[in-house]
Amino acid sequence: MNATIPRPCLPFAMSRAAVASVFLGCALAPGLHAEEGGVGRAVPGSAATIIDLVPTEPGFIVQPIYLHYEGDASASTGVPIIGKVAASLNAKSDAVLLGGFYTFEQTVLGAHYSVGSFLPHMWVEVTGEIDTALGDRSRTDSASGLGDISLIPVMLAWKSGFWQYSALVPVYTPTGDYSTDSLANPGLNYWTVDPTLSVSYNNAETGFNATLFGGVTYNTENNATDYQSGSMLHFDGSVQQLLPAGPGLLGVGVEGFYFEQVTGDSGSGAKSGNFKGRTMGVGPVLSYILPLGEQTFVTELRWLPESNVEKRLSGDYIWLKFAYVF
Repeated sequence: MNATIPRPCLPFAMSRAAVASVFLGCALAPGLHAEEGGVGRAVPGSAATIIDLVPTEPGFIVQPIYLHYEGDASASTGVPIIGKVAASLNAKSDAVLLGGFYTFEQTVLGAHYSVGSFLPHMWVEVTGEIDTALGDRSRTDSASGLGDISLIPVMLAWKSGFWQYSALVPVYTPTGDYSTDSLANPGLNYWTVDPTLSVSYNNAETGFNATLFGGVTYNTENNATDYQSGSMLHFDGSVQQLLPAGPGLLGVGVEGFYFEQVTGDSGSGAKSGNFKGRTMGVGPVLSYILPLGEQTFVTELRWLPESNVEKRLSGDYIWLKFAYVF
């Protein structure tokens, strides 16, 4: 990209074009499970801060991501999974995602136009009490491998002063392995489309940033279990302050999220009925932006504990994101 972030010799001594070079692609990761498994495909923290904004400068972005999640559901919450109902469900998952974006010089509808994709590798372990003909039985399954690839064929960004307005349409493909013989699966075995809008305010003079993402996920049926997860309305927002720190900029902020399932689960496999879930939470965000000549390196760490959870797994999301702009 042409714009770079100069080393600040005075607080917030950055041009608007310099700040624009760090508005990076949105890091949309695959969910650990669907509503069918107690966690939605839209994941808290996948898009919430300045590192997740749709790019506005022509060129390439490479974005590796690490996501760790561990959550559980109480014995009183029967969670539908692989065509069965599990109690006392516990899930642990680690995902490494390699993402890439390209922003074209030509605009579309007056907006900067980008495309992107994420390739995930998953490690999953699930423990639960399964109702069988011989009574409840505890089992633990683990799996690893390629997860469901996410494609983002449409990413549009409009800029006006310190404001940016964006629209994107992520598509999750059923490329990961899935089997009804295992509680743990790298893939989910159905398609998801997640149209998302965002608005952000990024003050190049003070270093203050505020961002809000909102979207609705639409899922097709899992034909292995005859289960179709309902649609999820999701919001992620953050405020961050950029401060001069050594050769780059330190970002300190907080993120909040709210997820609400707005339509019930359906299909002959939906043995728990609608099973509408909800979750919310708040957690800290730390980032660092390092200019490297005409290139930029960004890293960000988030810890997002869940609270007020209903009919979902409840736990903590830990994100470690990197982005290399060139």
